[in-house]
Amino acid sequence: MKFGIVDNPEIIDFTLPPDHPKTKTVLNKYKDDNIPEIYVGCAKWNRADLKGFYPRGTKDELVYYASQFNAIELNATFYRIFPAEQFATWYKKTPDGFKFFPKLNQEISHWKRLNETKEVVDNYLYNAINLKEKLGTIFLQMHNNFAPKDFNRVIQFVEAWPKELPLAIEFRHTDWYNDASVAKALYQLLEDNNIGNVIVDTAGRRDLLHMRLTNATAFVRYVGANHPSDYSRLDDWIERINYWKGEGIKEIDFFIHQNIEKESPLLSAYFIKKINEQLGYTLKVPNEQEQQTLL
Repeated sequence: MKFGIVDNPEIIDFTLPPDHPKTKTVLNKYKDDNIPEIYVGCAKWNRADLKGFYPRGTKDELVYYASQFNAIELNATFYRIFPAEQFATWYKKTPDGFKFFPKLNQEISHWKRLNETKEVVDNYLYNAINLKEKLGTIFLQMHNNFAPKDFNRVIQFVEAWPKELPLAIEFRHTDWYNDASVAKALYQLLEDNNIGNVIVDTAGRRDLLHMRLTNATAFVRYVGANHPSDYSRLDDWIERINYWKGEGIKEIDFFIHQNIEKESPLLSAYFIKKINEQLGYTLKVPNEQEQQTLL
């Protein structure tokens, strides 16, 4: 994932900003004694990207990947609408408790730009629901030139979305967040429709780190810089998630990317180990015996 890449990550201030004031208000609506679910994964499972992750002789990459992680951010669905049979096959290959978090197809977000998308959305969802209970939050990623001038399209899309399927949306044009009136209207729209507000943590686009949750699920797309700071950044995320845990969050969906993707499993293993140690979970640590630090 090259989005937000910088040449000198050591000069970036990676401090997580404080939560938006309304985040606490949103989370407190859901506060109870239940332990939130945590899903951590990479963006892809193919061997070409995750070099060195698969043991020699691995015959099915998804089967092995799903034995090590409990989630995958399914980016392949952005480029192609897979048939129902393919989703059903993925379902059968993965264990109970595993979840897929598929990206909506580019025809919806980038070509039609949310205009007259009902037919393609319906087709996409008709196929994707073959993941059954393994279908996690679906996410929509808008092009970075999709600006608030088309806010009406967002309203129509959000209000038409089938409420039984969880959705999160990622905006990349900075005016969605740096224009206070636009941001307020956007957050309220998402909150009113129980739609997640994707948080992007990447070196070159700190403006996307809005820390405004709009429902009880945090959908975080973390992009490392293949730099030692990747680890301390994840330590900060552990602290924030632990705080949200006390405030009422119900689910954390955390996907780790790297500019050099083969190192994503290493970083993920570090993060999962910290989750277990500091937050009291028992998630499997991927390739625990083989993992080595990037430092």
